[in-house]
Amino acid sequence: MARFLRPRRKKVSKLTRSKAMYVDYKDVDLLRQYIDTRGKIMPRRMTGNSAKHQRMLAEAIKRARYMALVPYVDTGSARPPRPGGPRGRY
Repeated sequence: MARFLRPRRKKVSKLTRSKAMYVDYKDVDLLRQYIDTRGKIMPRRMTGNSAKHQRMLAEAIKRARYMALVPYVDTGSARPPRPGGPRGRY
């Protein structure tokens, strides 16, 4: 049986819908939506941001990290250490 695949809908970001002119680094709730569980900035293909909004978002996240509003790494979801140190056994 052949499956009929529907074409995927284009992702539209919240920033594009709200026609944001500027992403504020102090808006921590907005920035956390674009950071994954390990603390990395999510890529455009996942969020649907335009290139302009992604650049503004990345800069705002980096500023918020520097100002200690957003953590660099989420320590709560870290993997347990390997036996023999971080690089394994020598």
